[in-house]
Amino acid sequence: MNTLDTDAVIPVTDSVTPLPGSGTGRPAATWHRAQVLASTPHGRGHHFLRLEAPSIARTCQAGQFVMLTAARDEDTGPVLPRPMAVYARNPQAGTIDILLGVVGDGTRRLASFRPGERMLVVGPLGQGFRITRGTRRVLLAGRGIGTCSLTTVAQECAGTEVEIVAVASGRSADRVVGADVYRAAGVTRLHEVTDDTGSSEVTRLRDMLIAELDQAPPQQIMTCGSERLARLCEQLGRRWAADVQVSLEAHMACGLGYCHGCATGTRSGPEESPLICADGPVFRLAHPDTDR
Repeated sequence: MNTLDTDAVIPVTDSVTPLPGSGTGRPAATWHRAQVLASTPHGRGHHFLRLEAPSIARTCQAGQFVMLTAARDEDTGPVLPRPMAVYARNPQAGTIDILLGVVGDGTRRLASFRPGERMLVVGPLGQGFRITRGTRRVLLAGRGIGTCSLTTVAQECAGTEVEIVAVASGRSADRVVGADVYRAAGVTRLHEVTDDTGSSEVTRLRDMLIAELDQAPPQQIMTCGSERLARLCEQLGRRWAADVQVSLEAHMACGLGYCHGCATGTRSGPEESPLICADGPVFRLAHPDTDR
């Protein structure tokens, strides 16, 4: 959503289902001409924005997203908005943080906004992650910029009895995302794994997580950013009988469900495929009952 770090295998969309009650109980979206408070490069190929958006900061749920329009007041041509996960929020200050991958004209334009300028922001949007009653431990597994969809889960759990175990994966240390937010939220069991050290290799990561968590496994697993990582989470969910939720990424034109341009591709009987913007972006990653 903030521009996926592609790591393709069998598409997880083949086995996702909307969360129960998807589309209900979410906060109403609001429209802001948000002032840009900070705009700085962040790591390799990423850019950090802090926006003044009080109602979004106050009501946004973990895993929800916003639509950012990279048009300035003097622009006359149409500019499509971009969906961006909320990286962090501060309800007291009325701010939201966005971390985006700078990969094309649209994201370069978003990164060109300077403090003091205003940007059109609509949100919060979508179905966020859902922490069920009785959960005591959650595993968050994110890859690259996809980790931005998970960091607000850690913020939401800060100061509660829910313990967060986090995996932040990237091609190299300067592409690992989320460690700053995780640490600020009090996450102490944080694993930063990278391709160049081999620590992000799926089998190695699986063995490490099993060794650490098998005796007291998480009741829920949440993931975003990599097909391989999602499939690993699916396997661990079977092993631990854990609920697995995945945040999907998609290009969107509206983010509200009007354009129907972000269907998952998984049909529900005769009905249209669930929409990532309206029924997601968070879905349950269903797993068949196979040998554990």
